[in-house]
Amino acid sequence: MEKLLVLDLETVPDLEAGRSLLGEAADGLDSAALRAALGHRTAREGQDPATVFLKPVLHRICAMGVLRAERDSAEAPWRIVSLKARTTDEMDEAEMLRRLEQLLRAQPVLVGFNSSGFDLPVLRYRALALGVPMPALLGPEGRDYTYRYGTAHIDLCERLSGYRATPPPSLAEACALLGITVKTGMNGNEVEPAMAAGRGSEVAAYCERDVAATYLLWLRWMQVMGAQGVAEDLSVLADFADAMPHLADIAGAAGRLSGASPPG
Repeated sequence: MEKLLVLDLETVPDLEAGRSLLGEAADGLDSAALRAALGHRTAREGQDPATVFLKPVLHRICAMGVLRAERDSAEAPWRIVSLKARTTDEMDEAEMLRRLEQLLRAQPVLVGFNSSGFDLPVLRYRALALGVPMPALLGPEGRDYTYRYGTAHIDLCERLSGYRATPPPSLAEACALLGITVKTGMNGNEVEPAMAAGRGSEVAAYCERDVAATYLLWLRWMQVMGAQGVAEDLSVLADFADAMPHLADIAGAAGRLSGASPPG
């Protein structure tokens, strides 16, 4: 049996690590001032240090979204087993890492978007910070998910840009080629304030949309790579997403790309 795992993380700044990093310079700073001080380290001219995107090492996970799919053989259609995002309102980071490690022990193909550049580094740093063993992801066990040119881990951002031989697209830009507007209702810049305001359910829905969009993009990529039976896989995704109201546009796009009428 072949297994697939599509992953997306949402993160917020790790202010605790940032305070340790700045040392005495962080004394007396509240959270907002500390966030700005960390931003000053990487902000370019004209950027607001209070909102500039920090290095992966200074992020902690606030949501993890996973889509699991499997098929009996290379000729069989993919079945979507589950699609779920959880936030730290429901589960702590360490437990998220442990559950992901358990899923990776089955050695699925791992699919993401900019996962080599962001998601996997964040997972490495958080495993280090929290002391969570992740040999299936990082160690000698299982598949080599860290090798960017292999088949165990498909980073669509890397593949589409020719391993960054050209400027890498965002997920929204890549999905726009398929007629999908991904970043509706929320975008990445809104995750941090949404989590601070207790709106974790909105962040989870946003994460699930990105996971579903990444899976749809992967199916289309496999189609142009010459894979057979992708139209049926797209139809399966359309039916699955149609049952989740916040994925209605993904369902419609998958149905259209499959050549079938949109579900619903």
